[in-house]
Amino acid sequence: MSYAIGAALQTAVYQRLLADPEVSAQVGTAIFDAPPTGNIPATYVSIGPESVRDRSDISGHGAEHRFTVSVVTEEAGFGAAKLLAGAISDALTDAEISLTRGRLVGLWFERATAQRTGKAGRARRIDLTFRARVEDN
Repeated sequence: MSYAIGAALQTAVYQRLLADPEVSAQVGTAIFDAPPTGNIPATYVSIGPESVRDRSDISGHGAEHRFTVSVVTEEAGFGAAKLLAGAISDALTDAEISLTRGRLVGLWFERATAQRTGKAGRARRIDLTFRARVEDN
């Protein structure tokens, strides 16, 4: 197993989300790999936690990445957050993404969790979990 493709996968996911017209129409460039500090946008996307398992076989090295993409918003209700989460899911599910190292075998939506968060539950957060299978060349 190798974790060497982890950075390439994250970069490709980030670029895919930035380039997607539906995602960018809703959030612009407010896509981060860590929660923003300072002047925080009212709505943003965060590429977050990840777990990786070895999926090497006789043909070569491989890994399964499970990672979370979060939608965080201060807008009232879940409506806008769910629209953005849907656009993210559409942009990533079964996407044909090129990596700078290795090869993406497949990328699938796995699950989502929506919850109130922040002070007095005023913010909304939707965590989308995706599963990516990668192989190293």
